[in-house]
Amino acid sequence: MKLLVTGGAGFIGSNFVRYVYKERPDWHITVLDKLTYAGDRKNLEDLDDSRFTFIHGDICDEQTIDKAVADCDAVVHFAAESHVDNSIRGPRLFLDTNIIGTYEVLEAVRKYGKRLHHISTDEVYGDLGLGSTEKFSEKSRYDPRSPYSATKAGSDHLVRSWIHTYGLEATISNCSNNYGPYQHVEKVIPRNITNIILGIKPKLYGEGKNVRDWIHAEDHSSAILAILEDGKLGETYMIGANGELDNKTLIQTILELMGKSPDDFEFVNDRPGHDLRYAIDASKIKNELGWQPKYADFKQGLTQTIEWYKQNEDWWKPQKAETEAKYKELGR
Repeated sequence: MKLLVTGGAGFIGSNFVRYVYKERPDWHITVLDKLTYAGDRKNLEDLDDSRFTFIHGDICDEQTIDKAVADCDAVVHFAAESHVDNSIRGPRLFLDTNIIGTYEVLEAVRKYGKRLHHISTDEVYGDLGLGSTEKFSEKSRYDPRSPYSATKAGSDHLVRSWIHTYGLEATISNCSNNYGPYQHVEKVIPRNITNIILGIKPKLYGEGKNVRDWIHAEDHSSAILAILEDGKLGETYMIGANGELDNKTLIQTILELMGKSPDDFEFVNDRPGHDLRYAIDASKIKNELGWQPKYADFKQGLTQTIEWYKQNEDWWKPQKAETEAKYKELGR
């Protein structure tokens, strides 16, 4: 297999590349990444060049994506702008990357008759509301609430339309919130782990009641590989690990695992339009493909993640000052 991974130098993409590199030693992996602030060549620097190729390029550039797709057997499309706060401040970039970029990938895949797997998010389904026991499934109605989720919803619709109109061999997955190694410090878990390492109090948006469904990036990666190899073409699969947690409990758990008082955090201004609850019903991928998460115990995965950030300060420290300066401007 010659596999092309767009956005493979980012957080989830690089975890997937590393997972496939380990699990499929006879595959050759090519990563195409623009290397924006969220992508880092260092995430993949120890991979052997005999099995790995890196292309510095933009999925919105027709010639670049055309050549990359022509030389592969299958494409896993991670490349996206993905931070909600950034989409609120500057939505245009999200339209360019998530909509136009996905269009360029689809056209190249259609031209060369390649297999595609498109990575999406549970945020396209909107807000379940606190106190509900409902979970998102493959049949849930789309109801995006931010420029980020709206553009990801748009990209999902594009993929489905190419499947139905052109017979594209493609699948889609919508995953819950990821955590793990190589995640940029702008995100809630690494931001607060690194705050504690530096002696800064963790930050909690609003009252901390918002609920997210957490999954380790390695478990997300194993699910994608299962879909790529055994998923039914044209289908959508929800990926989650039953990791529901409200943000206050999340911060307190990080503090406890790092030997701090669970009350040693500070409240900051909430995000505009902050969705209250996400939760994933992953029954389909479990029943049809036999997939199961390795880190079903959230504390086990979180402990592993904390240790990674403790041992890799040289990776995240260059990001930290600029990130915190941005949050300070926002009062968060």
